[in-house]
Amino acid sequence: MNHGAAMNHGATANHGPAMTTAQRLTGRIQVDLPPGEAFRLFTPAGEQDWAHGWKPRFPAPAPDDSEPGTVFETDAHGDYSVWVVTERQPGTRISYARVTPGRQAGTVTVAIHPAGDHSEVEVTYQLTALTDDGAGRLREFAERYPAYLRSWQDAISALLSHQQRHHG
Repeated sequence: MNHGAAMNHGATANHGPAMTTAQRLTGRIQVDLPPGEAFRLFTPAGEQDWAHGWKPRFPAPAPDDSEPGTVFETDAHGDYSVWVVTERQPGTRISYARVTPGRQAGTVTVAIHPAGDHSEVEVTYQLTALTDDGAGRLREFAERYPAYLRSWQDAISALLSHQQRHHG
């Protein structure tokens, strides 16, 4: 299984650092649920079930946290970020815009495809560094991206195994 491939595109900014780095990172994981059930795991609230340190805060009530236009904030891994749900196709796709002030901005898209009795989930981060510090962090993230997605798959598998033992 292909866990991730990185493409690097450099761009010059008109202000800020002389070189701004942009990365488009795509990889796939397998989730042992059909797409309609797997979708919830990639919503802001649903990700709390498996992602260590993920605690979204909603500045406004969000009865449906996957609705486009929903805004939330996170402090995962020591980085404060503001997220906006930009697109949703229930059961198959959700996209976010993410800004980590002074570091990075971009999008995250999760596309869920049926694959027998499970789902193949494609995760794409398209990020641009806003500062030299952000560029260094982005390069590190790109290097770790395949392992990062493997950690998602492992955490989701552990959650599903735990749920099966306790509810199945």
